[in-house]
Amino acid sequence: MIELEKLTKTFAQKDGQPVRAVDSVSLSVAEGEICVFLGPSGCGKTTTLKMINRLIAPTSGRVLINGEDTSGLNEVDLRRHIGYVIQQIGLFPNMTIEENITVVPRLLGWDKKRCAERAQELMSMVALDPKLYLKRYPRELSGGQQQRVGVIRALAADPPVLLMDEPFGAVDPINRESIQNEFFQMQRQLKKTVIMVSHDIDEAIKLGDRIAVFRRGQLVQYDHPDTLLARPRDEFVAQFVGQDSTLKRLLLVKAGDAATQPETARVDTPLAHAFAVMDEADCRYLTVLDETGHALGYVTRRAARGDGACGERVTPFAASVSVDDNLRIVLSKMYQFSASWMPVLDADGAWIGEITQDSIAAYLSSGRSRQQTGQPPGSPVGVIPASAAA
Repeated sequence: MIELEKLTKTFAQKDGQPVRAVDSVSLSVAEGEICVFLGPSGCGKTTTLKMINRLIAPTSGRVLINGEDTSGLNEVDLRRHIGYVIQQIGLFPNMTIEENITVVPRLLGWDKKRCAERAQELMSMVALDPKLYLKRYPRELSGGQQQRVGVIRALAADPPVLLMDEPFGAVDPINRESIQNEFFQMQRQLKKTVIMVSHDIDEAIKLGDRIAVFRRGQLVQYDHPDTLLARPRDEFVAQFVGQDSTLKRLLLVKAGDAATQPETARVDTPLAHAFAVMDEADCRYLTVLDETGHALGYVTRRAARGDGACGERVTPFAASVSVDDNLRIVLSKMYQFSASWMPVLDADGAWIGEITQDSIAAYLSSGRSRQQTGQPPGSPVGVIPASAAA
């Protein structure tokens, strides 16, 4: 959707010497993704964003949107393609909220009815009652409410691309988290292609599909957030993401990523054979599956000392986790139920594997990341059939 090709910006200093604010940045952002430009002040991230929006002309390089060079677009077409949100909000104080939201649509020739419907739709998306707020002026809204309006104003003409320059930076922490959550939910519906500037690593990890780390005008690393945390490219990136990078990964890694797939038993697997398997693997339990692959519970080594089949000695699970639950949720459940392991189930309740405190530690220390694995492990599940005792 968005491609930057060796984008460069050079400014002249007071002494006449040139300084390169952005140095040959190349990257691409896929359609529907959120890319966060991250880095310290003065690193070139905002200058890069403004070159995409043509607020600053590049010294060299190109910006392509859907393969089209933006330098060939006129101002109206550019605004049709790109929405823009800034930290300072920039609402027009002499216009009502509805008039502020519909500035660009009106410039594009939308009629009053269509503009009014769009304003009502967008206000509802950010939990602001259109009947209460559309006829008010910006001064009658709180800072957090104004920031919400600033975000949806950029979406009013339904542009495919949204550029955001530290959009939540001026909002207090409580409102910031609320607006971030609303924006994230809105993005799941609208699937815009978003580039956001931030200096907050936690915000970047929470919202970004990809993170671009800048330093002194150069792109240092461009990766999935989990890859960035697991394998920072150099000491600068490692220091920027913080010493608690492993803990930050708990929100990014899913249960399916860190799950293992030990052998399981069927309902009619003999207890004696299940005990032998547990003895050989030096484990204390074995998950029992039905014929459809759904987990019924588990059988313990003590229970397996008797006669009969596993289905007769099944202990139900105290709790389970979804394949898409992040590791922070998984660990929270483990502590809640004083459990060292839990079964991992898919959306239909089928058994995917199990996750243990050891498997979480092994995954986080392995150097693997979600960009590599993508989906839960797909290796065959080891099931002990009833005939295995023969």
